[in-house]
Amino acid sequence: MSDRPVALVTGASSGIGSAIARSLAPTHDLLLGGRDETSLSVLAAELPGAQGWPFDLTDVASADLSSVSRLDVVVHSAGVALLGPLGEATDEDWRRTFEVNVFAVASLTKLLLPALRAASGQVVLINSGAGKNANPGWGVYAASKFALRAYADSLRADEPSLRVTSVFPGRTDTPMQHEVRRQEGGEYDATQYLDPASVGRAVASAVLATPDAHITEVVVRPRPR
Repeated sequence: MSDRPVALVTGASSGIGSAIARSLAPTHDLLLGGRDETSLSVLAAELPGAQGWPFDLTDVASADLSSVSRLDVVVHSAGVALLGPLGEATDEDWRRTFEVNVFAVASLTKLLLPALRAASGQVVLINSGAGKNANPGWGVYAASKFALRAYADSLRADEPSLRVTSVFPGRTDTPMQHEVRRQEGGEYDATQYLDPASVGRAVASAVLATPDAHITEVVVRPRPR
């Protein structure tokens, strides 16, 4: 790592996470978090000042962070979406969704708080349009994203030295969106979705805001092409 600020991006192996990493690479050294070690290594080789940090987001301990001596930004981009009517949702659906989308975020952030406080750093949470509006078939996912939104608002109030930004992308052309459309039983039309790079640039604009500015929310919606 150089003297540049350091950003940790979770879910960096694909989709929005890798796009965010590319957008921050010109200004930050990067820790690329995720479970796919091969994909992380490929991305790290592409981005100067980046290194893969393979880990299971739901099973991170303080010992896993012993090498993180400095951290200016953490971007929580990893997530899961399990769809279906609430009457059909299993207990495991609820547990898995909240474990990844909420509990893991809270746990990792808590472990990183000393470094973030020292840097007067920033926490960026990739939420969803489902974090503002709950639709039929999306109840479990929306509940987790509403909880993530509340977590961000509370963290912002509890940690005044930090900037905390919630990002609410609309549907985005990612592997996760392919899985969502499979669950919905619909066709996949990438022209109706956001380019992940657009979300990456939106995150970078919040991170690179001047010190006097605290961008608390960013909403990005696709424009049909």
